[in-house]
Amino acid sequence: MRHGLNRLAIGAMVPGLISMLLLSGCAVGPDYKPKANADLKVPRAFVASDPSEADAEPLDLAQWWREFDDPVLTNLVDRAFAANLDIAAAAARLAQARATLRGTQGQLLPTADVSGSANRSVGNQSSSFIDPTTGQTVSRGGDTTIYRGSATVAWEADVFGRIRRSVEAARADMQSQAANLAFAQAGVASEVGLNYINARLAQIRLRIARDNLAAQDDTLQIVGWRRQAGLVSSLDYEQARQLRSQTAASLPGIENDYLTAVNRIAVLLGETPGAITPLIDPPASLPLAPGVGAPIPAVVVQRRPDIRAAERTLAAEVARIGVQTAQLYPALRLSGSFSGSATTVGNVINDGVGQLVAGITAPIFQGGQIRAAIRGQRASADAALASYQSTVLVALEEVENALKGREAAERSVTDVSIGAEAAANALIYAQDQYRAGLIDFQALLDAQRTRLSSQDSEAQARAARATATIQLYKALGGGWESAPTPAPGPYEGGTNSKTRP
Repeated sequence: MRHGLNRLAIGAMVPGLISMLLLSGCAVGPDYKPKANADLKVPRAFVASDPSEADAEPLDLAQWWREFDDPVLTNLVDRAFAANLDIAAAAARLAQARATLRGTQGQLLPTADVSGSANRSVGNQSSSFIDPTTGQTVSRGGDTTIYRGSATVAWEADVFGRIRRSVEAARADMQSQAANLAFAQAGVASEVGLNYINARLAQIRLRIARDNLAAQDDTLQIVGWRRQAGLVSSLDYEQARQLRSQTAASLPGIENDYLTAVNRIAVLLGETPGAITPLIDPPASLPLAPGVGAPIPAVVVQRRPDIRAAERTLAAEVARIGVQTAQLYPALRLSGSFSGSATTVGNVINDGVGQLVAGITAPIFQGGQIRAAIRGQRASADAALASYQSTVLVALEEVENALKGREAAERSVTDVSIGAEAAANALIYAQDQYRAGLIDFQALLDAQRTRLSSQDSEAQARAARATATIQLYKALGGGWESAPTPAPGPYEGGTNSKTRP
């Protein structure tokens, strides 16, 4: 029918369309249900925790590095959040997942395209022609302009939920990428902290070794004078020289440990190695590790971003079972079109012709491909479930180990500190007794060697306590809540980017 849509055809289709739309509320495939703690084998309390703390309030881990009360450490972590490239990559993947979700949601809406043209004919003779668009005979005389316009609209009625399941999967993927971003932020904060502890430890070990080297130089000089005076043998001199060279040989390795830690921090901050060395070069003491408690494991499951990412990945894989299952059922697609032409713009619509078409497609024989795809997707969901369960168990393992590690480090600091104090006192007594001739030179060297070892062990024990504390914070999933939202990349939202429909 010309001059409009076929109203009788549309009226006949309306009841069927309404029935289809009512059916569109269902979605095939399993509905995702989160796993309970019992299914994930999450105990009520950590084995290594104090039972009295099982119901305590969770720790405030959002900015755990501030608990060390070290301005340099705080500055480094803040800079890493803003410039770390792993965080930037994770943020870009999140932006990509958000765009995918928006594109998938767009499948629920109709699509429309329009086009238009104008054809100008120049001539003095009158003539006529048949418009191929409408089949009408158009007369013209002299110059003539023909305007044409067309529009198409298409929409798929999501009767069995294929698109809705796709949206569900895309949303879960986006949430998984958001959790991966948080996991990257937490990992960067802890890695900056661990390397900062290593850098400060190397500085302290260098100071201890250099102080002992200076003392050994004095001892070597004194022994050299006593040998020249015939008071001691060359054996004492060579033993003193050997101890001095042993201490000097330890310096390059410690210096390398320092440079390795500082360079690693620079890369974590998105800088070239050596760029932040002036910031850390001024010697400083090890930051004092704060005390911590132990929340219940359920808090860990809810806080750790990697567990959240694994859970959301499982949800996405379950939703995709519905996407594959919907391929077994018919698909309803509605389409409409309009086209018209006239010698004036205003008559293009009045003289146009439109049509509305409803089409149904259904699989008849696919050689088992659809059911094979469904089985494959179910297997993929099973794999995601196993990965999720494994992630939870690994998280619990890391927390248990971190709790025991910090407890052991705390005890070690106390014992090693006592040993270092005793070694310092023993060296004083050995020096006095050697001068008095009560002990031989070997006993004095042993006392010097023990003092150096004890001082070094004390510094390493204090660093181990700080390291164990950071590892516990990381295992508990802290450090991402207060991280700033990463800035968009140059291709995503920068001045050089271009967006097209």
